[in-house]
Amino acid sequence: MTDKIGIDSDREDHSYSFAGAGGVSGEDGIVKEQDQLLPIANVGRIMKQILPPNAKISKEAKETMQECVSEFISFVTGEASDKCHKEKRKTVNGDDICWALATLGFDNYAEQLKRYLHRYRDQEGERVNQNRAGNHEEKQETSNYRSELPRRSAVPSNPLKFNAIDRSSSLSRPF
Repeated sequence: MTDKIGIDSDREDHSYSFAGAGGVSGEDGIVKEQDQLLPIANVGRIMKQILPPNAKISKEAKETMQECVSEFISFVTGEASDKCHKEKRKTVNGDDICWALATLGFDNYAEQLKRYLHRYRDQEGERVNQNRAGNHEEKQETSNYRSELPRRSAVPSNPLKFNAIDRSSSLSRPF
């Protein structure tokens, strides 16, 4: 069976040809499908977070979701990349992803992601300021032994939460 983009879905070892793509698996510019998909264990873990504890997920459901989310990420990233290319920029940033989501009709997701991105940037700014203050204090330390300095965690103490949109009601719930 072949889908609309010419991929034989009955074969286990799918491969795509991306001319000039980075991270190429073979010498011919062939990228294996598993190299283009999110790890299935990660996809399954995310799926389990939203389901009741006793729910089970079939292998087929995980594989289907794996292909869908990987395609979705490629679709949105491709749109953002095109925008960057037109603007002669080499780096895709969070604002480009938000723009791409809105352009592709995913306005609800774009708004959620903009809020998340804003909170993330606020926390990153706070972390940088804390590190600068900490570095200033370290310079004033009289000890020459680094092991005696207090250790600070690189991970923020309050993790960010992203709310998923629940289509069955107007409420959203945190991941």
